[in-house]
Amino acid sequence: MAARQRDKVAHDEVHQNQILRELHLRELRTQKLCTQYHVNPLRKVHTIARKPMSWHDNLEEPADARFLNLIHHAAQGPRKKYPETQTESQEIGWDSEPLVNPDRHDRRLHHFRVYSDITLYKAKMWSLGEEGHRK
Repeated sequence: MAARQRDKVAHDEVHQNQILRELHLRELRTQKLCTQYHVNPLRKVHTIARKPMSWHDNLEEPADARFLNLIHHAAQGPRKKYPETQTESQEIGWDSEPLVNPDRHDRRLHHFRVYSDITLYKAKMWSLGEEGHRK
């Protein structure tokens, strides 16, 4: 209760100036001018896209051979990158070369469409819309 009775005492200008000076000196002691900046290694870094019209982002830089090889290797298909499958879904179609050499002239395996006079006539009739061909 005694603390409440001692309300703020009216200060004169000299006393008020001394309080402000002490406050200012206390702030100057705690402030530190930082001129060297670095990335905090403990925080996750978010990459920001470059500005397309910025002059310093569009400077020509020498090509890095190791980086280009890495990009070209990543762009290759899985059959060129790996000697064998890496997942089960790659097993389907991994060996896509036919087991037997396909010979198109072998008539035992390839039955091509052969048209004779009758088949040509019927095909022409169906294309013109012969009535009753769907019965």
